[in-house]
Amino acid sequence: MFVRTIEPAFYDTDALGHVNNTRLPAWFELARNDLFKLFTPDLDPRRWRLIMARMEIDYRAELHYGTDIEIRTYPSRLGNSSFTVTQEAHQSGTLTNVGHTVLVHFDHETKRAVPLEGSLREALAEHLQQTESEDA
Repeated sequence: MFVRTIEPAFYDTDALGHVNNTRLPAWFELARNDLFKLFTPDLDPRRWRLIMARMEIDYRAELHYGTDIEIRTYPSRLGNSSFTVTQEAHQSGTLTNVGHTVLVHFDHETKRAVPLEGSLREALAEHLQQTESEDA
């Protein structure tokens, strides 16, 4: 599991006084950088080896300005060439958001999916975790 701490900025809030829902996709993408480095250690976009196939976020509780947010990132499913990344946002001990992103190991020159094999698959498997129950 990879963990990042986000300090919400004042501009992240909206008229209702909580963190705007549009911030979570950006924070989740930032927090995926640790996982991206397994594929492209220097994060050079000219050598990028992934594409996004799907993203969804469940909003379970409000996030607020003034308190850090912990983003937990881990693969929760490994397929042949795709995998699911689950991300959780926690604030003050409360699970506030859960996101699932399907990424595909991809060759941008041939425009084809590439199998997850060898040391790359092993590195992903080291971080593999089961997702928590939907009822949690």
